[in-house]
Amino acid sequence: MKYLILIGDGMGDYPIESLGGQTPLMAAKTPHMDRLAREGLIGRVATTPPGLAPGSDVAIMSLMGYNAKGVLSGRGPLEAAALNVPVPKGALAFRLNLVSLGFGSPVILRDHSAGDISSAEAGELIETLATKMPLGARTLHQGVSYRHLLIWPKAPQGLASIPPHDFRDKSIDGFLNDPELAPIMDLVKASWPILADHPVNLARQAKGLSPANSIWLWGQGQPPKIRTYQERWGLTGATVSAVDIIRGLGLYAGLKPYVVEGATGLLKTNYLGKAQTALEALKTLDSVVVHLEAPDECSHQGDLKAKLEAIENFDHLIVGPILAGLKDFGDYRVLVACDHYTPISLKTHAADPVPFAFYDSQKPANSKAEGYSEKEALASGLLIPDGPSLGRLLFGPEKEA
Repeated sequence: MKYLILIGDGMGDYPIESLGGQTPLMAAKTPHMDRLAREGLIGRVATTPPGLAPGSDVAIMSLMGYNAKGVLSGRGPLEAAALNVPVPKGALAFRLNLVSLGFGSPVILRDHSAGDISSAEAGELIETLATKMPLGARTLHQGVSYRHLLIWPKAPQGLASIPPHDFRDKSIDGFLNDPELAPIMDLVKASWPILADHPVNLARQAKGLSPANSIWLWGQGQPPKIRTYQERWGLTGATVSAVDIIRGLGLYAGLKPYVVEGATGLLKTNYLGKAQTALEALKTLDSVVVHLEAPDECSHQGDLKAKLEAIENFDHLIVGPILAGLKDFGDYRVLVACDHYTPISLKTHAADPVPFAFYDSQKPANSKAEGYSEKEALASGLLIPDGPSLGRLLFGPEKEA
């Protein structure tokens, strides 16, 4: 038996007037996901435990069969694992975004991704920041595009975590002037004069692109302790993603990270390469988690046309080729889902239970749903309450600890 978890990040959405009251999942052409929902099982799963924010770290832990509550303290240590950066005892790993701010009164957070800055441009900025910022014992580490890492030994505990994608086009004066956030915001402000006239930003502005004129620290935490797939189900596995948090989470779960050439975490990415890599991994491993970031990024930008394109690309260039290739492996189980809603109207995450489709080649459920969508999932009446329950549906009973 082979096991696949196929995640279209942020695909879930609310009805949109310009789509005639449909959601993007309803409007997009997704024959492969529709077939899984029709011939298999469709329902909803609660991926955000009560009291936690609907981030990809928390939600994807649920899709992978875990409950993040009391286990995950932030996405920073997941990214550190993916970058092979140790987090010493007592230190905190912070996600460091390169962002675009609009300096005025008030200061506005224009773009949490600095215009989807390239990794090459970001690398130059991180290198400069590492040499010119007042870091002390703290260290910077380059990631992908706008996503980077800061390790803070003996960091202040109990600091609030402010996801920048929650505050696009909004004032951040309240955070910048909050005395309780001063340890973080002092570092944020220290980056401003260094980045203001950096050659990378001057070149980007000359091209009409958003400058990466500030850092933003958030998502801090310490390494989680979880049982691996091998310990829970006796399974080997892999992750296929351009995003560090997915690879890092997979490493804690005992899954081998695969990096696909040309995978960017954006709309323009190597879709087919992800599908081919997943099928190649299944030749020697039991399970694969395939993650696509693009729908989420398009949603944060409020770009409906791009979101529809990302969803269709996910279906045509990842789900379809994987389903075709699985015929060479015998029996298989496939779970397709989004991790959380990222509604175009909000440009950030929402904690609604997400639609999933599940197909077991040995036991087709034949739900006869019209397709894979939020509406069909709700109409099914099936609600999986948490990640461990979803894990048991996909993988079967757990081994005793």
